Amino acid sequence: MVPMPSDAPSNLPPVLRPENPPRRDLAELARRYGVRTIGDADGTTLTGITLATADLRAGEAFVAIRGVNRHGAEFAPTAAQRGAVAVITDAAGAEIAAPAGLPIVVVDDPRALLGELSAWVYGTGPDDQLPQLLATTGTNGKTSVSHLLEGILDQLGVVTGLSSTAERHIAGEVIVSRLTTPEASEFHALLALMRERGVQAVAVEVSAQALTRHRVDGLVFDVAGFTNLTHDHLDDYADMREYFEAKLPLFRPDRARRGVVCLDSAPGAEIAARAEIPVVTIATPAISEDAAVAASADWIVEIVDERQEGTEFTLSDGKGRALTTVVPVIGRHMAANAGLAIVMLLEVGYTWEHLYSTLDGSHIEASLPGRTQLVSGAEGPAVYVDFGHSPDAFEKTLAAVRRVTPGKVVMVFGADGDRDATKRHDMGRTAVEGSDILVVTDHHPRHENPDTIREVLVEGARRARPDAEILEFTPPERAILEAVKLVGEGDAILWAGPGHQDYRDIRGVRTPYSARELSRRALRAAGWPVPDPQWPVPYPVDSTPSSDPERPVDFPA
Repeated sequence: MVPMPSDAPSNLPPVLRPENPPRRDLAELARRYGVRTIGDADGTTLTGITLATADLRAGEAFVAIRGVNRHGAEFAPTAAQRGAVAVITDAAGAEIAAPAGLPIVVVDDPRALLGELSAWVYGTGPDDQLPQLLATTGTNGKTSVSHLLEGILDQLGVVTGLSSTAERHIAGEVIVSRLTTPEASEFHALLALMRERGVQAVAVEVSAQALTRHRVDGLVFDVAGFTNLTHDHLDDYADMREYFEAKLPLFRPDRARRGVVCLDSAPGAEIAARAEIPVVTIATPAISEDAAVAASADWIVEIVDERQEGTEFTLSDGKGRALTTVVPVIGRHMAANAGLAIVMLLEVGYTWEHLYSTLDGSHIEASLPGRTQLVSGAEGPAVYVDFGHSPDAFEKTLAAVRRVTPGKVVMVFGADGDRDATKRHDMGRTAVEGSDILVVTDHHPRHENPDTIREVLVEGARRARPDAEILEFTPPERAILEAVKLVGEGDAILWAGPGHQDYRDIRGVRTPYSARELSRRALRAAGWPVPDPQWPVPYPVDSTPSSDPERPVDFPA
């Protein structure tokens, strides 16, 4: 679905712009990209470009695209009121936007042209001076690899930027993210700001939707990494083949210069074979689907040790280069992500000697928000909060928790509303197969009935293990309270889904909510000591008791 511009107040984080905005001539833009111009473009100067009137700043051009039900050109009068100096749209949009009285540049497909337009406006195209760009794609692990890249680069002394599902970082400044990959106009503005701030390298999470919907158009990445491809996003793509084909363009010369491909999932070998850029491969035999394919990889990740505070591994190329380090989260898949990040840095030009002297015998100093994040203290049950929301992510993370837990493992999870419903039975199946007790609750219901979502999850779990202990609680505030009552010293809870997020989407409203803070409160209510939070606490202190899934239950302060 194409996002529509809106003049409604937004509760999303603001779009970032360069502090010294460019000054571009509208007439020159029209000559370069327009089919025709309506009105007088001469003498008009642009200082930016945007898709949404809610984010528009005076002096910018408003790009009006057709949505599913309405045309963005309907918001041209609002754009004019907010200081837009021009409208860029298609022929149909030009007729709709005419009453706004702004110069109109007519193009064939404004969505497809947005990246190229934004690159020209902000001076962030492939031929411009930019920080190094490191892209990661795949179903699971994109965010982790991006944050690991940033952490290692920081250790190497590089000024970094980051764009991930969780956060945007600019030379140490942290901003909450809107989309996994920003819209092209936002992305190019962000890169222009990063360049102003002296950022030298940027780790970027690139979703399939970002490629399909032109969000990374106008960029060529210095290196692209591929993690895996598993069941997800079939609400956006007809089948797994179409989903795969949406990822593949990142490994072409117009998108990236070099690639690093993980062979742990079957599609990795096809990505490597069909890539049109130089590619090296990596695999982690302990989790690879095919041992023979894994053995053929250029780089191998071997698991050395798994403990609650992290996973130790050795990365080697079979030609004499090897380093051993620790990724600060549990899970063999996290070691695989870290290995991928290290090899991506090698491919982009950092030397083996520098990486070895920084990492060998040491820890990777990275913060991975909401990725198997331990929120409990040294005493009592371990509670992990994770962002995983696919069957494959559940399977890998539960296995990781199991390996470091002497007692029983309780799984708490829900599923997204208005998203890929075809994976829900498999989510229930993998959740119940990997846990001793399963607690099903709500996540982001959005506009779906949360009762219906839970019903499908429970059905998938009961089909897989009819004799399992499967509990259902709503809202999630109650679910974590009940889960903590089921565990003691040596046991563990994995709460999958919410991860780092500080809200729940209920009927289109972002309701303040933190699984990390709720977990701490539940532990405290049960008498377990908990550490002070290392994150912002958005959850209201004086919550109202209620059995309504749309309202929180009371928690001890």
